[in-house]
Amino acid sequence: MRLGVNIDHIATLRQARRGKEPDPVEGALICEKAGADSIVCHLREDRRHIQDKDLFLLKKAIKIPLNLEMAAAEEIIKIALKVQPSQVTLVPEKREELTTEGGLNVKGNLEYLKKVSERFKKAGILVSLFVDPEILQIKASKEVEAQFVELHTGNYSETEGEGRKKELKKLKEATEFAISLGLKVDAGHGLNYENVVPVCRIPGIERLNIGYAIIGRAVFVGLAEAVKEMLKLLGR
Repeated sequence: MRLGVNIDHIATLRQARRGKEPDPVEGALICEKAGADSIVCHLREDRRHIQDKDLFLLKKAIKIPLNLEMAAAEEIIKIALKVQPSQVTLVPEKREELTTEGGLNVKGNLEYLKKVSERFKKAGILVSLFVDPEILQIKASKEVEAQFVELHTGNYSETEGEGRKKELKKLKEATEFAISLGLKVDAGHGLNYENVVPVCRIPGIERLNIGYAIIGRAVFVGLAEAVKEMLKLLGR
């Protein structure tokens, strides 16, 4: 199981004082050295954490793939095409939300997302769509001709007991269906050191993208150790 580490909240801490530290690029290099397989960051339209300059510095500094989460907004699309990350992950975005609240409505925005996907694929950039584990959205992702879906694990992470078992079953069924269509599968959102193991055992999921839990753990044990602890849970 591969691990993508989201470094947004290193930038969140920096932006709290509009200073220069902690530096998300330095954080990304620590994650890379500790064994992360890719670096994830989200350039939001409101620039609440990652800034434009960070993207260009990250692309230049790291040797592992850069996965840029982004809304399918023209301003951000143009920046992404200049940065040339290895992959873009298209996500829904609302200004007032604390974090991404659910999957992308691919079915309801099929034609537009297909055009966006074509632009990135033409530039040699892999395209992933962040979706809820729902058959209709996964079918639509295939129609958009994305190469990946990232399954939203938020509902799984927020429930317990029987509710969590049901959400885990949805993730398994969604993974199987996506693979049957020829899509590659990642997963993420809300995963932490307590709930990640059942998800990482789902056959077919190639990578988990995790940020908040790792950055939070790093406050106590350091970033490299936090990454290594997560990798150990993933069987690494």
